[in-house]
Amino acid sequence: MPELACQTELKLPRIESYLDQIESRLLTFDATASRGGSRLDFSFPFGAARFDMEGDRVFVDARSPDREGLARVKDLVATAIRVYAKEDAPDIAWRGDLAGETQLPQFRAMRVASIVDMTPRMRRFRLAGEDLGRFARFGGMHVRLLFPSREVPAPEWPTMGPDGLVAWPPAERKPTPRAYTVRHLDVSAGWIDVDFVIHPGDSVGSRWADMAAPGDMIGLMGPVGRPVPLDRQWYLLGADETGLPALARMIETLPPETEGEAWIEIADRAERQTIANRTAIRIGWIHRNGIGPGTDPRLAGKMLSTRWPGDRRSFGWFAAEATAADTVRRHWREVKGLGRDETLTATYWRRGTTGFMAGG
Repeated sequence: MPELACQTELKLPRIESYLDQIESRLLTFDATASRGGSRLDFSFPFGAARFDMEGDRVFVDARSPDREGLARVKDLVATAIRVYAKEDAPDIAWRGDLAGETQLPQFRAMRVASIVDMTPRMRRFRLAGEDLGRFARFGGMHVRLLFPSREVPAPEWPTMGPDGLVAWPPAERKPTPRAYTVRHLDVSAGWIDVDFVIHPGDSVGSRWADMAAPGDMIGLMGPVGRPVPLDRQWYLLGADETGLPALARMIETLPPETEGEAWIEIADRAERQTIANRTAIRIGWIHRNGIGPGTDPRLAGKMLSTRWPGDRRSFGWFAAEATAADTVRRHWREVKGLGRDETLTATYWRRGTTGFMAGG
């Protein structure tokens, strides 16, 4: 099968000021990079990208053996440019293969197949759909679920724009996106499992999960988020209940010889779940027992006080409320001097607000 390729030409007068940031971001998606003169090349497991710089002009080339891979490269490259080149206001328009297509490769319409209460506050939804192979391919554990809402009960699904990124419908027809973890995935059977924390408050995800029934439809996009490296010898993992599905999936995926510590904060003992721990990672539970979510300092404290081994390749991962995530992020970066290749901290929710991740 011939290689697929597309190109775009951009005017980026400030490219030298943020090229390192673009490179750093793309490297977190299991890429390698090489520079030579005015050229920067990236190699991904699913394709490649090249930046050729001529003054304030940048020529970007994206390639892949298949359509899914090319769409993924375009998405990663265009997103990095959008994030760091805002002042240059780039006009990204791809030419070549897939140019002009509007069907969004990362979107699937999913149907609720079954619902199971895992604990009093955690509900598992099995979502059925077609052609789910991409969600096992790119290393991302998270997806965006696209919810109907009170304001938009029958939303219009997004399409793909000329920049290779998501083109959303107008606000009056737009679904509400939130990020969730794929807890389990069976590509051949055509389903994924997603766990929801059921909690009070005006959360579109929790509200949907409290009312949804088998047969209901929901949108799915992904995968999203940085892949977590699975080749380290020792891990320090921490999460509250919103990050529990991702932490559990990692522990059930990492090689059996992997060592480390995992700490999980939950409301009380009734919220404990059975995790099929196939590793040598020790799991500890922190019960709030009446302390409000996002106010207990013990989980972040475990991340700050645990000693990392000096003789093994290690990785730290943390997902919880914003205050705790900020505390852990600053400690790992500023006190321990650990980089993006050694840690990943994520804000899954923020007290008093609704947001993009699973808590909102």
